[in-house]
Order: sequence, then structure tokens, then C-alpha cells
Amino acid sequence: MDAAQNRVALRPLRAGELSEPRYEQGDFDDFGPRPGYDRLPSCRLDADGSLAVLLDDEVVGSVGWHWVQWGPGASCRNPMIGIWLQESARGRGAGTRAQRLLVDLVFRHTAVNRVEAHTDVENIGEQRALEKAGFTREGTVRGAQWRAGGWHDGYLYSVLRAEWAERAERAERAERANGGEGGKAT
Repeated sequence: MDAAQNRVALRPLRAGELSEPRYEQGDFDDFGPRPGYDRLPSCRLDADGSLAVLLDDEVVGSVGWHWVQWGPGASCRNPMIGIWLQESARGRGAGTRAQRLLVDLVFRHTAVNRVEAHTDVENIGEQRALEKAGFTREGTVRGAQWRAGGWHDGYLYSVLRAEWAERAERAERAERANGGEGGKAT
């Protein structure tokens, strides 16, 4: 595969993106009618927001986050992230890389200790993407999501700041060991 192919990047969404008919829904996207964006979603990390996912400079989806409160203090907040990719971008590693980029962005620019993700128990592709991205499956959330006319169970995943830092350190060591040629994180 050409190294120039399958490059993934994130950037703020622009007007009209992801509202065209070509952005079809897959098996895990049927949450009922969705309003179009009256205004562009925020890309501030201190509020709920989303970013465009680019694959080889083409917008193929979005990553988003909303804040979850686990206790009374502001330090008990953490973002729950999610992703949507059009069918043509799935199965190519773009979801894993986009979610890694978002987690890295969150840990670099906030003081949170934890980033969460949730996916349907039947969404094997997203489960693999999250695990490859460094997330740990924590458990099952029962009947948490209304989709396709019924309630569905999901899996809750998370990655902690210390785990993310260790992953980055391993990647840096691997890159140095490979003579700076881009070693892979494990």
C-alpha cells in the first residue's frame, strides 16, 4: 500500500459537510430522524462538539464528544467520544486512527483523566477499532440505546491518561529503535 494513502486527519466541519445524501447510514446508524445542522457544531474541547474525519483529504465522517459527569466536582467530568464513517471508509483503519487523534487531542489540551466510548454489542467493527486505539472494555450497559425500533445493549470502553502516556512512550521508543522510521505503538 502506498504510504500516501489512508492518511487520516481531523478538522472543524464546514457548512454543508455531512448533510449530502451520499453520507448514507449503516447498520448501527438508525437512531430515527435527525435534524440537519442549523449551525456548525462546536469544536471546543470544553463543550460538546465534533470534528470532520478526513481520509486522504476527503471528508468521510465525523468524531464527536459530549461530557459525562461521574461525581460532584468539575474534575469528575470526562468526554464520551463517538464516530461515524461512511461505508467506503470503514474497514481501512480510519476509525482507529481518527479516534486515536481525538483522544490525543483531548489529553493534550484538557486535564481529564479518562476518555470514554460506547458502542452497540453487535458493532464488532467499532469494538475492534476502540481496542486497537487503546481502549479497554469495561462492561455492558443494558438497554441504553434506542436504535432501529428497539432498545439495544452496548459496551462501555475507556482509556486513562496514564495508559495513553505509556502508549505514547512505547511508540516513541519503537520509533527510536527503528531509526526514526515510524515504529508502531503496541
